[in-house]
Amino acid sequence: MTKELMDKSRKALVSAKMLLDSGDADGAVSRAYYAMFDAARAALGGDGNAKSHAGLIGAFGLHLVKPGKFPAEQGRALNRVQELRSVADYLASPVPLDRAAEAVADAEAFVAAVRDFLKKG
Repeated sequence: MTKELMDKSRKALVSAKMLLDSGDADGAVSRAYYAMFDAARAALGGDGNAKSHAGLIGAFGLHLVKPGKFPAEQGRALNRVQELRSVADYLASPVPLDRAAEAVADAEAFVAAVRDFLKKG
């Protein structure tokens, strides 16, 4: 399941970059978040116990950031992009393009960190 989640994560990241390049900030943020979400699930071993986004983010922090397996900045980035995704998906005002670019960069770094973590296995 880990490989499938990372494949899904990489596809979402590619989509996020394409959407950002086309000027769709909201779409880019949403796909960037789901790239991070699936990578976090992979890092947690495909943990199906997280029943919500907040649950998954909490599990990532508890099991991977707190014990030092990931830097705290990775946990903060996951939270930051999830909050921005809520704006992109549910509010009428669009996300500014520069904030979307930051979210895509955060997602790219997060997915790379998870990939490296999984390789160390």
